[in-house]
Amino acid sequence: MDIANKVAVITGGASGLGEATVERFCGLGAKVAIFDLNDEAGSALANRLGEDVAYFNVNVADEDSVAAALEGVKARFGDIHICCNYAGVGTPGRTLGRDGALPLAHFKRVVDINLVGTFNVLRLVAEQMATHDPVTADGCRGVIINTASVAAYEGQIGQAAYSASKGGVVGMTLPIARDLSSLGIRVNTIAPGLISTPMLKGLPEAAQASLATTVLFPKRLGEASEIAQVAQSIVENDYINGEVIRMDGGIRMQPK
Repeated sequence: MDIANKVAVITGGASGLGEATVERFCGLGAKVAIFDLNDEAGSALANRLGEDVAYFNVNVADEDSVAAALEGVKARFGDIHICCNYAGVGTPGRTLGRDGALPLAHFKRVVDINLVGTFNVLRLVAEQMATHDPVTADGCRGVIINTASVAAYEGQIGQAAYSASKGGVVGMTLPIARDLSSLGIRVNTIAPGLISTPMLKGLPEAAQASLATTVLFPKRLGEASEIAQVAQSIVENDYINGEVIRMDGGIRMQPK
């Protein structure tokens, strides 16, 4: 699918991986809707990139919030062709810590945003995609890209909730790709490793350098732009479907 003149919804689009993808897709000629809860950052990004980018305040785990925003996107830009789900949280917490068992509300919140929120957005986006005409010779109507993590495979100490949520994203990739195949909608997932996002950039330089040494090759943190580049490749290559693609420099995470 050619990204030019297509409409893309990008959750978590106000910062990090989402922001990098917004910028890349906009540069390739797409109209982009940013779904986020950071009004200041989302509005600033939309204003900087121009009239083909719009910001919507969206709680991905809330059905009404997502449905209303999708209607807004359709009213402003028309049919939706691409959806990239980056919105997520990574709050750590040990199963049993000094203060006792991990609060169930903590576990539920992480799963609700990362897993349920991803499914909530993609199911409603797919419902809209299914109504418009195909845009490729293969009959493709849309492309959905979800975000997991290497923690889905090698979760570290304190990542029970995060790993469970991202493992769920990995696990639902193929079934959803199969569900939507008859509609001409492709579904794939990116599983990033150690990426230089605002969270990692907040660590001391020595800590960042130490993390970089654990990467197989190249021995550095990944860049958000490299994840955005993979998202572009997934959209443009019509034969990538039902896949989970690790973007991690070959890293295999240690317990801590």
